Amino acid sequence: MSGTARTAGIVAAGGRSSRMGTSKAALDWFGTPLLARVAALVGRGVDGPVVVVRAPGQLLPPLPARVEVVDDPVEGRGPLQAVAIGLAAVADRADTAFVTATDLPLLHPAYVRRVLQLLDSADDEGRADVVVPQVHGHPQPLAAAYRTSLAPLVTRLVGGGVRRPPDLFAQVRVVRPDEATLLTGTLARVDPALDSLLNVNTPDELAAVLARPAPRITVAEGPPVHARTLGEATALLAARHGPAARVVLAGAVDVTDPTTPLVPGDVLAVRVTAGPAGVVAGHSASRRT
Repeated sequence: MSGTARTAGIVAAGGRSSRMGTSKAALDWFGTPLLARVAALVGRGVDGPVVVVRAPGQLLPPLPARVEVVDDPVEGRGPLQAVAIGLAAVADRADTAFVTATDLPLLHPAYVRRVLQLLDSADDEGRADVVVPQVHGHPQPLAAAYRTSLAPLVTRLVGGGVRRPPDLFAQVRVVRPDEATLLTGTLARVDPALDSLLNVNTPDELAAVLARPAPRITVAEGPPVHARTLGEATALLAARHGPAARVVLAGAVDVTDPTTPLVPGDVLAVRVTAGPAGVVAGHSASRRT
């Protein structure tokens, strides 16, 4: 691929959700469908396209505007089928892709970036096709980074009856970072317990995660707020600064979409209209994640 390498995100939305008893994609996360939340979190961690792979006939909830949907034409081929379809969908636009499932509500963009960074650094040494974190003794093939050039191989393996990620890993170069390798820099500060990998498979597991408090979000030159989305933070800060307050997720490009999920380490900027001339004044800061 010519030009600057870009990263993509792939979210596998299929799966039987048998232990949950209902589709995980449509589960409510404080007013946002779980799939939409996970896709948005992945989108915050990559600089290229985000693709959701859905099962045949699967109905999806509303998704963020930048998210693309591609169809899995054959049911029952397992997660490698979603990996193959997702990699093929982004191969001409990204060199690497972060692949995940729908059931990681606490996924942090810093985790996404860290895993992709490990693949980039390994690629520089010519020794990795996939980075599969090994956390608490368990591999995480659906919270991992893949080179998009693997798409033809994965497609061929799935067509030949291969269903399990380990069967792919046996044929490619794999790096398996542990907790100590993952937890450096920003990720160590914002997700030290690696809650990014806390998946929800049952109603009880979902209830336990929903019961957690909202993340503490820094507000430039003001007390922090506890909020799960930019819209929730805006409502809280409007009570503090007045209805004219405009709240953005500060960074290289300010984000104003109220459905944007917030995570530990985020910094908000509050901009209010001051005086009859309508001069905009406020505070700004760099996004920390």
